Formats: sequence, structure tokens, C-alpha cells
Amino acid sequence: MGVDRVLLASPRGFCAGVEKAIKALDWMTKIFEPPVYCYHEIVHNQFVVEHFRRLGVVFVDDVRTVPPGSPVMLSAHGSPPEVVASAKESGGTVIDAVCPLVTKVHHELKVRAKKGYTVLYVGHEGHEEAVGTMAVAPESVHLIQSTADIDALRGDDNPKALLSQTTLSLDEWQELREYAEDTFPDLWMPNRSDLCFATTNRQAALRAIAAQADAVIVIGSANSSNTVALAKVAEATGCARVLRVNSAAELPDDLTGVVAVTAGASAPESLVNDVLSFLNPRDGVDIDPVTVEDEYFPPPPELRETLRALSLVLSVMLGSAQTGDDVASTDRHYSAATVLDAHH
Repeated sequence: MGVDRVLLASPRGFCAGVEKAIKALDWMTKIFEPPVYCYHEIVHNQFVVEHFRRLGVVFVDDVRTVPPGSPVMLSAHGSPPEVVASAKESGGTVIDAVCPLVTKVHHELKVRAKKGYTVLYVGHEGHEEAVGTMAVAPESVHLIQSTADIDALRGDDNPKALLSQTTLSLDEWQELREYAEDTFPDLWMPNRSDLCFATTNRQAALRAIAAQADAVIVIGSANSSNTVALAKVAEATGCARVLRVNSAAELPDDLTGVVAVTAGASAPESLVNDVLSFLNPRDGVDIDPVTVEDEYFPPPPELRETLRALSLVLSVMLGSAQTGDDVASTDRHYSAATVLDAHH
């Protein structure tokens, strides 16, 4: 294989929401005896999910199957209100790792629905974030995946609002947003876009380098919307060869020339390092960040309460005099990569 140079996108990989969720689930594996249950995959990445399976986490698609009294984590993608209620009824500790950006969209939908709006929700049918969001006000919201879906609402007399799945490609969202604005001139939209800043940043970073590359490698799982969106961004730049892989093991051995590399928001940096080692570029790796992210999301409030309540237990387990408050306050100073590497 003759790869001359690698253009490494920056930013790439874990976003603040994924960092929060992975660290929160790791805390649960430390606090509780296995099994710990998690509603849906904590994030959409095979490596991360298998890591937690090895630690005794059981991923379920129905919280009613969780044994009464067992600890449950709700995934970063957000859960329908009835799922949250059902989990709490089981009597065990429930920690909701929903990304704050998804919570914002849930709130926007609830408010618009109460005000009598018909809400156009741009998203992917069946995606966990879309399912969880639309369940907040199912009688008021319509899934939008094409301009035809917008046309179907022309006869509706209610005021209209536009909300979005946070992990969409900017390109696909923009096309539908513009069409919706043309169709409904009084369309309400939030002051700040629903699209995740980290998703948008990763797309911009890839867009800046993809056209210069002979091939683009996007690291991440097939069920990760933001990863799939990155592959679409690369294709839109005209790059002749775009590969979405779970790991370096899936790469072909005929890559040559200049290769651009990025990773979805739920893909660990260790997988990026494995890919770089596999490519072994003769002229090294170039990184030119389009922006620097310093966003931080603290642990879920339920977890902070649990840490405080179990401070004595934690001090014994960690072999220190730390209290739950002390432990929670250190959360900012270590990363999800550290969590994954510790058990690798």
C-alpha cells in the first residue's frame, strides 16, 4: 500500500454529549453490581457497546423487560416520555444520559404543540432520537424526510414550526428547511438551529479536506446518523472513493496517494489511531483544525445525586477519602477515551 499523506479532520470523534453518556455509564458499572441495564445502545458505536457489554451492561429495547429494582440508564439519543415513566416505575435507579441538545428539541416540541402548532420534524424514520422526540407530542408532529412530506401538509390550517433531528447532514437539512420556508412563509423556527454544533463542526472539518483527497475514510458505525452524514458530505465534494468503516480491520490494502480521515461523534480516538497506523503515510499526517471545541456537559443530575448518596461506598471502592461531590467535580478532568482505555 502506498499512502503518501493523511489529512486528518479536526474536530472529529467524540462530542460533548457522547463524552457525558460514556462516563455516566462507566460510573454506573462502578457503583452497581452487574448487570446494569441500558435502554438502547448508549451511543451508536459497536466498539463502545461491546466495551460495556464486557463490563456487564445489558442493552434492551424495552424497559419493561428490566428486572424490578435494577439500575437503568437511558441512552444519549433521548427516550419517549412513556419509556422514562416506565423505567422509573420499576423501582431501581434511573439515570438519563440524554444529550442536552436533544432535550432542547423535546422542550421546543412540547411548547409549540401546546400553542397549537403543527410541527414539521426533519429526521430519519426509526432513528432512536427521532422516535423519542416525536413521542413528546405525537398528535402535533409530522416526520419530514422529503419535500413531498412538506407538500402533504399544505391543507393544514394550524401555524407551522420546524424542528430537526440534531445529527442530520447540514446539506439535507438546509434543502428541506428552505422548501418549508417557501411553502409556509410564517414558519416558526428556533433562534438557534437544532443541528448539533459538533455534528456541524465535523462536517465542516471534512468538507475542508475531502476534495484534496484520493479517498476518504469515515470511522463509525452504520447505525450512526452523524457518521452516515459525514460519508454523504465526502461524496458531495466529489471524492471518488469514500469508505465508512467500523475499524482499521475493514480497510482495503490498495489505498494510495492522499487519504482524508475523520470519525463520527460516537467513534473513539483509539480507532482513529489504529487507522493511522494501518495507513502508515510516507509523508506523515496533516491536521488543520477548522475550530476548537471546549464544550462540556456535566454528569446527569440523577447520577450526581447517586454519587452523593453513595459517597462512602465510593470512597472504599476507589481507595480514597473522596466524597460523591468530589468525584463528580473531577468529571470534567478526565475523558471518555480514558474510560475506554482503562478496560481495553
